[in-house]
Amino acid sequence: MINEVDASLRNLVSAEVANGTDVEVLFEAPTRDWASRRNSPTIDLFLYDIREDTKRRTVGRFERRDERGAVVERLTLPRYFKLAYLMTAWTQRPEDEHRLLSAIVTCFVRFDVIPQSALTPLLRERGCPIALQFAYPPPEDRQVSDVWTSLGGDLKASIDLVVTLPIQPESAIDIATKVMEPLRLHTRAQKTLDVEDDVRQLRSRSIDEESAEVSPPKRSEVGTRRRKQQTGSSARS
Repeated sequence: MINEVDASLRNLVSAEVANGTDVEVLFEAPTRDWASRRNSPTIDLFLYDIREDTKRRTVGRFERRDERGAVVERLTLPRYFKLAYLMTAWTQRPEDEHRLLSAIVTCFVRFDVIPQSALTPLLRERGCPIALQFAYPPPEDRQVSDVWTSLGGDLKASIDLVVTLPIQPESAIDIATKVMEPLRLHTRAQKTLDVEDDVRQLRSRSIDEESAEVSPPKRSEVGTRRRKQQTGSSARS
Protein backbone atom coordinates (compact mmCIF):
# COMPACT_ATOMS: atom_id res chain seq x y z
CA MET A 1 0.00 0.00 0.00
CA ILE A 2 2.90 2.41 0.60
CA ASN A 3 3.91 2.13 -3.03
CA GLU A 4 0.34 3.10 -3.97
CA VAL A 5 0.69 6.25 -1.86
CA ASP A 6 4.04 7.01 -3.55
CA ALA A 7 2.45 6.70 -6.98
CA SER A 8 -0.47 8.92 -5.95
CA LEU A 9 1.86 11.62 -4.60
CA ARG A 10 3.90 11.47 -7.80
CA ASN A 11 0.72 11.94 -9.83
CA LEU A 12 -0.30 14.94 -7.71
CA VAL A 13 3.09 16.68 -7.77
CA SER A 14 3.63 16.00 -11.48
CA ALA A 15 0.21 17.43 -12.37
CA GLU A 16 0.08 20.40 -9.99
CA VAL A 17 3.73 21.40 -9.48
CA ALA A 18 5.84 20.11 -12.37
CA ASN A 19 2.95 20.73 -14.78
CA GLY A 20 4.64 19.47 -17.94
CA THR A 21 8.13 20.78 -17.15
CA ASP A 22 11.30 18.70 -16.92
CA VAL A 23 11.16 18.55 -13.10
CA GLU A 24 11.69 15.01 -11.82
CA VAL A 25 9.73 13.57 -8.88
CA LEU A 26 11.80 11.06 -6.89
CA PHE A 27 11.67 9.23 -3.57
CA GLU A 28 15.41 8.91 -2.91
CA ALA A 29 17.28 9.46 0.34
CA PRO A 30 18.88 12.94 -0.06
CA THR A 31 22.40 11.95 0.93
CA ARG A 32 25.43 14.08 0.08
CA ASP A 33 26.52 11.66 -2.63
CA TRP A 34 23.04 11.63 -4.19
CA ALA A 35 22.85 15.44 -4.14
CA SER A 36 26.19 15.76 -5.91
CA ARG A 37 24.81 13.77 -8.87
CA ARG A 38 21.70 15.95 -9.40
CA ASN A 39 21.81 17.68 -12.78
CA SER A 40 18.12 18.33 -13.51
CA PRO A 41 15.49 20.09 -11.35
CA THR A 42 14.14 17.57 -8.85
CA ILE A 43 11.45 17.37 -6.19
CA ASP A 44 12.33 14.68 -3.70
CA LEU A 45 9.87 13.04 -1.30
CA PHE A 46 11.94 10.94 1.10
CA LEU A 47 9.91 8.60 3.32
CA TYR A 48 11.76 8.71 6.64
CA ASP A 49 9.22 7.63 9.25
CA ILE A 50 6.28 5.20 9.53
CA ARG A 51 4.19 4.84 12.68
CA GLU A 52 0.66 3.84 13.64
CA ASP A 53 -1.81 6.47 14.79
CA THR A 54 -2.79 4.67 17.99
CA LYS A 55 -5.31 7.35 18.91
CA ARG A 56 -7.50 6.21 16.05
CA ARG A 57 -7.29 2.49 16.76
CA THR A 58 -10.73 0.99 17.36
CA VAL A 59 -12.08 -2.50 17.95
CA GLY A 60 -15.02 -3.95 16.09
CA ARG A 61 -16.33 -4.64 12.63
CA PHE A 62 -18.31 -2.80 9.99
CA GLU A 63 -20.79 -4.17 7.51
CA ARG A 64 -20.49 -3.99 3.74
CA ARG A 65 -23.81 -3.95 1.91
CA ASP A 66 -24.82 -4.55 -1.68
CA GLU A 67 -26.96 -2.30 -3.88
CA ARG A 68 -30.14 -3.64 -2.22
CA GLY A 69 -28.88 -2.83 1.26
CA ALA A 70 -28.34 -6.45 2.33
CA VAL A 71 -25.26 -7.24 4.44
CA VAL A 72 -22.84 -9.33 2.39
CA GLU A 73 -19.66 -9.14 4.50
CA ARG A 74 -18.41 -8.03 7.91
CA LEU A 75 -14.92 -6.50 7.91
CA THR A 76 -12.48 -5.63 10.67
CA LEU A 77 -12.09 -1.89 11.19
CA PRO A 78 -8.99 -0.43 9.49
CA ARG A 79 -5.85 0.69 11.30
CA TYR A 80 -4.29 4.04 10.44
CA PHE A 81 -0.59 4.64 9.76
CA LYS A 82 1.22 7.94 9.36
CA LEU A 83 3.82 8.15 6.60
CA ALA A 84 6.20 11.10 7.05
CA TYR A 85 7.89 12.46 3.92
CA LEU A 86 10.72 14.98 3.78
CA MET A 87 10.00 17.17 0.73
CA THR A 88 12.94 19.06 -0.81
CA ALA A 89 13.66 20.89 -4.07
CA TRP A 90 16.95 20.48 -5.93
CA THR A 91 18.22 22.83 -8.65
CA GLN A 92 21.46 24.59 -9.58
CA ARG A 93 20.39 27.87 -8.01
CA PRO A 94 18.69 28.60 -4.65
CA GLU A 95 16.22 30.96 -6.36
CA ASP A 96 14.90 28.14 -8.52
CA GLU A 97 14.62 25.89 -5.48
CA HIS A 98 12.53 28.55 -3.73
CA ARG A 99 10.22 28.74 -6.74
CA LEU A 100 9.70 25.00 -6.60
CA LEU A 101 9.05 25.11 -2.85
CA SER A 102 6.55 27.92 -3.42
CA ALA A 103 4.76 25.82 -6.03
CA ILE A 104 4.71 22.86 -3.60
CA VAL A 105 3.14 24.99 -0.87
CA THR A 106 0.55 26.39 -3.29
CA CYS A 107 -0.36 22.85 -4.31
CA PHE A 108 -0.69 21.16 -0.94
CA VAL A 109 -2.52 23.97 0.91
CA ARG A 110 -5.43 23.28 -1.45
CA PHE A 111 -5.90 19.66 -0.43
CA ASP A 112 -6.76 18.02 2.88
CA VAL A 113 -6.78 14.62 1.17
CA ILE A 114 -5.18 13.27 -1.98
CA PRO A 115 -7.66 14.13 -4.77
CA GLN A 116 -9.41 11.35 -6.63
CA SER A 117 -7.73 12.35 -9.89
CA ALA A 118 -4.29 11.55 -8.41
CA LEU A 119 -5.18 8.30 -6.65
CA THR A 120 -4.14 4.97 -8.11
CA PRO A 121 -6.94 2.62 -9.23
CA LEU A 122 -6.46 0.43 -6.15
CA LEU A 123 -6.79 3.32 -3.67
CA ARG A 124 -9.73 4.72 -5.63
CA GLU A 125 -11.45 1.35 -5.48
CA ARG A 126 -11.04 1.12 -1.71
CA GLY A 127 -12.82 4.41 -1.28
CA CYS A 128 -10.95 5.47 1.88
CA PRO A 129 -9.74 9.10 1.91
CA ILE A 130 -5.97 9.54 2.22
CA ALA A 131 -5.52 12.49 4.57
CA LEU A 132 -2.66 15.00 4.21
CA GLN A 133 -0.94 17.06 6.91
CA PHE A 134 1.29 19.62 5.28
CA ALA A 135 4.09 21.57 7.00
CA TYR A 136 2.91 20.50 10.45
CA PRO A 137 5.48 20.75 13.26
CA PRO A 138 6.93 17.25 13.73
CA PRO A 139 6.67 15.60 17.17
CA GLU A 140 9.45 16.07 19.67
CA ASP A 141 10.84 12.58 19.04
CA ARG A 142 11.09 13.16 15.28
CA GLN A 143 13.19 16.21 14.50
CA VAL A 144 14.03 17.03 10.89
CA SER A 145 17.56 18.07 11.86
CA ASP A 146 18.16 14.55 13.16
CA VAL A 147 17.10 13.19 9.77
CA TRP A 148 19.70 15.32 7.97
CA THR A 149 22.35 14.30 10.47
CA SER A 150 21.63 10.60 9.95
CA LEU A 151 21.72 11.07 6.16
CA GLY A 152 25.12 12.73 6.33
CA GLY A 153 23.98 15.64 4.20
CA ASP A 154 23.92 19.40 4.60
CA LEU A 155 20.89 21.00 6.20
CA LYS A 156 18.48 22.21 3.53
CA ALA A 157 15.08 23.90 3.39
CA SER A 158 12.45 21.16 3.55
CA ILE A 159 8.74 20.63 4.15
CA ASP A 160 7.30 17.87 6.31
CA LEU A 161 4.39 16.00 4.71
CA VAL A 162 2.43 13.40 6.69
CA VAL A 163 0.07 11.05 4.87
CA THR A 164 -2.47 9.06 6.91
CA LEU A 165 -3.00 5.69 5.30
CA PRO A 166 -5.83 3.36 6.43
CA ILE A 167 -4.84 -0.29 6.09
CA GLN A 168 -7.56 -2.92 6.15
CA PRO A 169 -6.62 -6.17 7.95
CA GLU A 170 -7.21 -9.22 5.80
CA SER A 171 -9.94 -10.69 8.00
CA ALA A 172 -13.57 -10.86 6.95
CA ILE A 173 -16.66 -12.84 7.89
CA ASP A 174 -18.83 -13.97 5.00
CA ILE A 175 -22.57 -13.72 5.45
CA ALA A 176 -24.80 -16.67 4.56
CA THR A 177 -26.89 -16.17 1.45
CA LYS A 178 -30.44 -15.08 2.15
CA VAL A 179 -33.11 -17.76 1.56
CA MET A 180 -35.33 -16.44 -1.22
CA GLU A 181 -37.69 -19.45 -1.72
CA PRO A 182 -40.23 -21.01 0.70
CA LEU A 183 -39.40 -24.20 2.55
CA ARG A 184 -40.56 -27.36 0.81
CA LEU A 185 -40.84 -30.81 2.40
CA HIS A 186 -40.93 -34.06 0.43
CA THR A 187 -41.93 -37.48 1.84
CA ARG A 188 -41.03 -40.86 0.43
CA ALA A 189 -42.50 -44.24 1.37
CA GLN A 190 -40.12 -46.92 2.56
CA LYS A 191 -40.96 -50.62 2.78
CA THR A 192 -40.19 -52.22 6.14
CA LEU A 193 -38.68 -55.66 6.43
CA ASP A 194 -40.76 -58.68 7.33
CA VAL A 195 -38.64 -59.29 10.40
CA GLU A 196 -39.53 -55.86 11.70
CA ASP A 197 -43.22 -56.56 11.03
CA ASP A 198 -43.00 -59.80 13.05
CA VAL A 199 -41.39 -57.96 15.91
CA ARG A 200 -44.12 -55.34 15.85
CA GLN A 201 -46.82 -58.07 15.90
CA LEU A 202 -45.19 -59.85 18.85
CA ARG A 203 -44.86 -56.59 20.75
CA SER A 204 -48.48 -55.71 20.06
CA ARG A 205 -49.67 -59.19 21.16
CA SER A 206 -47.71 -59.09 24.42
CA ILE A 207 -49.07 -55.62 25.17
CA ASP A 208 -52.66 -56.89 24.64
CA GLU A 209 -52.07 -59.86 26.96
CA GLU A 210 -50.70 -57.65 29.70
CA SER A 211 -53.67 -55.34 29.36
CA ALA A 212 -56.07 -58.29 29.70
CA GLU A 213 -54.38 -59.46 32.92
CA VAL A 214 -54.59 -56.17 34.70
CA SER A 215 -57.95 -55.00 33.30
CA PRO A 216 -60.79 -54.76 35.96
CA PRO A 217 -63.75 -57.23 35.78
CA LYS A 218 -66.85 -56.24 33.96
CA ARG A 219 -70.12 -55.43 35.80
CA SER A 220 -71.88 -58.62 34.57
CA GLU A 221 -69.12 -60.73 36.02
CA VAL A 222 -69.37 -58.95 39.37
CA GLY A 223 -73.17 -59.53 39.52
CA THR A 224 -72.79 -63.24 38.72
CA ARG A 225 -70.28 -63.67 41.55
CA ARG A 226 -72.58 -61.93 44.04
CA ARG A 227 -75.57 -64.17 43.12
CA LYS A 228 -73.45 -67.29 43.53
CA GLN A 229 -72.32 -66.12 46.94
CA GLN A 230 -75.93 -65.43 48.05
CA THR A 231 -77.13 -68.84 46.80
CA GLY A 232 -74.40 -70.58 48.71
CA SER A 233 -75.27 -68.79 51.92
CA SER A 234 -79.00 -69.77 51.66
CA ALA A 235 -78.16 -73.44 51.13
CA ARG A 236 -76.02 -73.52 54.23
CA SER A 237 -78.84 -72.00 56.27
